[in-house]
Amino acid sequence: MVCIQYTVSLWLQRVLGATPTVPVGNISQVEDAVYFRIYYGQTFKVIKNSIDGKSYLLIQNNTKTATRTKYCTGRIKSFVIPLSNYSIDTQDFPGVPVSFFELLGLLGNLKGITSDSVTSECLLKSCAGGDIAIVNKSDDQQLTQFAAHFISNSDQQEACNFAMFLPSAEDTPLQRAEWIKYLGVFANMEVRANQVYDEVKQNYMCLTNAASSKSASFKPVVAWIQYSEGVWYFTDEAYKMKYVQDAGGENVDESINRNTYNISIPDDLENFHAILCTVDVVIDETSVDDSTQYTLATFLRNINVDDESCFAFLTNQNVWRYDKRIHNSTAIDWFDGAISQPQLVLGDLYEAFFPTGNYITTYFRNLAKEEGIVSVGPEMCNRQSSAAMEPILVPCQ
Repeated sequence: MVCIQYTVSLWLQRVLGATPTVPVGNISQVEDAVYFRIYYGQTFKVIKNSIDGKSYLLIQNNTKTATRTKYCTGRIKSFVIPLSNYSIDTQDFPGVPVSFFELLGLLGNLKGITSDSVTSECLLKSCAGGDIAIVNKSDDQQLTQFAAHFISNSDQQEACNFAMFLPSAEDTPLQRAEWIKYLGVFANMEVRANQVYDEVKQNYMCLTNAASSKSASFKPVVAWIQYSEGVWYFTDEAYKMKYVQDAGGENVDESINRNTYNISIPDDLENFHAILCTVDVVIDETSVDDSTQYTLATFLRNINVDDESCFAFLTNQNVWRYDKRIHNSTAIDWFDGAISQPQLVLGDLYEAFFPTGNYITTYFRNLAKEEGIVSVGPEMCNRQSSAAMEPILVPCQ
């Protein structure tokens, strides 16, 4: 890795004829994330993104080369940093997570979004105040006016100012959260990015250790399930499995995760119910048009049960959904804020697995207790939009 970093740095120094301007210590080192790496020269930085296969050459704006050097090829793009302004694609599901920008205090330079289907209170406030415009993602002229346009869809046609930002591609919660360092490089805010990630990681690890002690004698069996067109699926995405393990639970066996169950087929329904009888906690991921209308009655109708006595997760009121924080009934903060602050997700799951009754969850709501949603709106923004949002740390000893 050292050899590669030196080679990249030496080549670019020769090309750019650079002089030192990068402050000593204002650097980030990737500890956990897999899909990006950062390299530093004296007046430039390089991000190698394994998702889109591109290298982003970031040139400091106080150098002569900033105005005369421009790359836009299949393998390399250049940007002048810190970015003077930028836009983000909030339309493609799940969209670019806005919360990373908020944690760095970068909303002040955000000038365009492709949809107001977001769960950021302060972004919604800025939109309402006219500080951020909604731009047409199909209009190249609108998008090219920005110094950078951050996207999450790797299949999207890319202009020269497009930059891929996709934390959700990573396999573990902390790997996903570390993408704040990726973003910090574009703004010369590595110190802030490092600080936020360190706080998040320390809190996450503290909760993991607490859960490990708590689950020494009992590990609840947890199933992530979803329903679509009469069929139930057990979902097994790696980061969700990791959350369960870190919160002190045990995932449903992998052999079960591969199966699907059609409730209109008696044998399938019987097998599905048999498996559910072994589960202590259910997380229902069923996608719906309006989360406010999804209740315990909806869930029970979908699993087609007459007798609830067999199911421990019903008896103990442990049926959850991660759609507690939403905007306009459809934009769910699970796909935004939960990515940048996984310690809050872990705190929620710890409460679900080992309930205390005195912890208010952030992203999960309990269907079995008829818990409703929290509707996110601009009136909930309690800080200056351009001010950095502080990570919320879960009490942990």
